[in-house]
Amino acid sequence: MEFLTRDQVRRLDQDAIRLLGIPGLLLMENAARGVCRAIAQSGSWQRILIMAGHGNNGGDGLAVARLLAAEGISAEVFLVSGNRVLSSDAQTNFDILIRSGMVVRKPDAAELRDALRGLSKRDLIVDALLGTGIRGEVVSPYVEAIQQINQSGAAVLAVDLPSGMDCDTGAVRGVCVRADRTVTFVARKRGFEFSGADRFTGTVEVCSIGIPRLWLQSWFAEIQQECTDSSG
Repeated sequence: MEFLTRDQVRRLDQDAIRLLGIPGLLLMENAARGVCRAIAQSGSWQRILIMAGHGNNGGDGLAVARLLAAEGISAEVFLVSGNRVLSSDAQTNFDILIRSGMVVRKPDAAELRDALRGLSKRDLIVDALLGTGIRGEVVSPYVEAIQQINQSGAAVLAVDLPSGMDCDTGAVRGVCVRADRTVTFVARKRGFEFSGADRFTGTVEVCSIGIPRLWLQSWFAEIQQECTDSSG
């Protein structure tokens, strides 16, 4: 399948959990491993800064921080949530980091600005703020965080899609991270196919999250048939 829509992404996760019995945490773990591979392949970084939001995209970022630490690679972790409740799987990964003694900073706009000051292309920001689920305009504190990422001068790797991009249309929802590279999961997102989206995604790499290809092929065929039936 060439791309996934927002609703298809949600359905795929639910079906993998319900029909295959793959726990959501394992899907998140596999996604994070793909991001870690991309980080390792992209060179040696002076600093790695992970910007995590409150949802499962943020959970991916928190899992990335843990997996990097397991390899002895230090990353600075910033939780940008506006005091929103974390998703269940994101909370699990957050708790693991805290129990292991890792520091997770919860910066306000001024503190985040100070943390990103002086970064260069030798530094990497991992954008795990917002995932495929956003529909409306980006709100605070994500607006400020995205603006500061774009002004930082660091290289940027987006997790699944750049924060602020509409998954279905590729439209910028007020502000959007400008990534040098995007690691997206299972398939490209529909929004990537629209003109101008590549200015925000950079190079796109599709990463597996541990769902067997044979089952995926059947699932995609079922989705395509449903689309054909509905349009006919």
